[in-house]
Amino acid sequence: MQHRTVFEVMTHEVVSAAPDTPFKEIARLLSAHDVSAVPVVDGERRVIGIVSEADLLRTTAELPDLEGRWAGVRLLSRENGLPDAETAADLMTGPAVVARPSWNLVETARTMNSKGVKRLPVTDETGRLVGIVSRTDLLRPFLRSDTAIREEIEHDVLSATLRLAPDSIRVSVTDGVVTLSGQVDARGDIAVITRLCRSVDGVVALHESIDHGYDNLAPDVEPPR
Repeated sequence: MQHRTVFEVMTHEVVSAAPDTPFKEIARLLSAHDVSAVPVVDGERRVIGIVSEADLLRTTAELPDLEGRWAGVRLLSRENGLPDAETAADLMTGPAVVARPSWNLVETARTMNSKGVKRLPVTDETGRLVGIVSRTDLLRPFLRSDTAIREEIEHDVLSATLRLAPDSIRVSVTDGVVTLSGQVDARGDIAVITRLCRSVDGVVALHESIDHGYDNLAPDVEPPR
């Protein structure tokens, strides 16, 4: 079984900004490359922050309308007399939360969720930018065909990893939903089978109706000799 890594799904050619990149240039970069954020890197391509559309909008939200009226509550930066955000260094969120190329997609998704971010710059062991991964990238495994998912379960999981007898477990896949049926010797094997099959890239859900010969999970019950 081979799980996809960040390196396999990330964007390798990354648009980035320097700390002194002006506000308008960042806006041009986002528009020209159809991206919603850019990492901010130093002279050695080490990631020091990230600037998103939300960061730009947060600044423009402080501006009055054409008649000079403020819309809603003025933000704290202007109320406190702080300088306007003119460059990436002023606008960015930092330090940036980053991912590693070797991370699996589950680990990456959990990091995005826990940190409340939509994308992660990807850095090597020295902190240099090598890519960027987004929520959309993490969904790519779910584009796998049902045939590819079924074949991986049959060949890689059931046969190569678990070494089950051929045809002991029947597998069907419809729209990423896996159904397992058949019979195994021990009841305890069912949990192992379902866990490994569920972890295959592209599996949306799993249902099983697998029978067992003996219950090795019941107390004081020994399997037949």
